[in-house]
Amino acid sequence: MTDSTDNVRIDQWLWAARFFKTRSLAKQAVEAGRVEIGGQRPKPSRAVRAGDRLDILRGEERFEIDVLGISAVRGPAPVAQALYAETDASKARRDQVRAEKAAMRDGYRPPEQRPDKRARRLIRALGDIDML
Repeated sequence: MTDSTDNVRIDQWLWAARFFKTRSLAKQAVEAGRVEIGGQRPKPSRAVRAGDRLDILRGEERFEIDVLGISAVRGPAPVAQALYAETDASKARRDQVRAEKAAMRDGYRPPEQRPDKRARRLIRALGDIDML
């Protein structure tokens, strides 16, 4: 879980902890300000140490984690998950957002088949109303 070093670059650690698929994606996220250490925007070369608190924005998901271990080597998922601990508030917030998204798409039902000629004409006619 821990390499011979006490600290490692943040882009390497994010890659090793499996938050990003490649190191270049991790570096881009850090440069874009989607990763914070203790409320500050770091550079990709910033060292991460055990005990640091990270805020990571990946897509629409926001993670708030505490660094438990240091590794610059990408290993299996169970080893990567042992490198950090997500806060309870972060887990609850992500679960709530996931539930809200599921509720939003609950009423939508895609059509069972493609529209026929008559239905396509109606769709086009309704679309022309918006042009007026």
